[in-house]
Amino acid sequence: MTDFTNIEYLKNGNQRQVQAFEVLTQNKILSNLAEFDPILVGTIPINIDIENSDLDIVCHWRNKTEFIEKLNSIFKQENEFTIREILLDNKDSIVVNFRIQGFEIEIFGQNIPVKNQNGYKHMIIEHEILQAKDENFRLEIIKLKQNGYKTEPAFAFLLGLKGDPYAKLLEYKV
Repeated sequence: MTDFTNIEYLKNGNQRQVQAFEVLTQNKILSNLAEFDPILVGTIPINIDIENSDLDIVCHWRNKTEFIEKLNSIFKQENEFTIREILLDNKDSIVVNFRIQGFEIEIFGQNIPVKNQNGYKHMIIEHEILQAKDENFRLEIIKLKQNGYKTEPAFAFLLGLKGDPYAKLLEYKV
């Protein structure tokens, strides 16, 4: 299985993955976040992205104030920079968005180790499903996304999962 903790795999990927690798490395985005154990998640790593897909990076902060200060000091000058605090599943979360070299970047941080965060867990499960299914399944996911579905609801629809697609996907066994 792909080691998603190191973005080296992107160098041998499709054109968009190679571009993502270059943007992340040239701008030192992950290395600047190293103390927060950043991992690129979402659709680009698993090759189900669409034209406007962003680069999602999950992080683990231990001190929310220090995390916010660090994000502001590194990225505040980037195009369309926003930072906000939200409650997600009753957990304090920080979301930063900005644009750089044609990519929207979203940095998501919680006081939860990244491999225990739902964004990472969803990607791993989706990757396993894609490995078990054929190319037509992957293309159907992309088609649903192009028609407005979010990723987890698209998987749930094709797999026939009922109820909350985000929760049901976490329970899914390949």
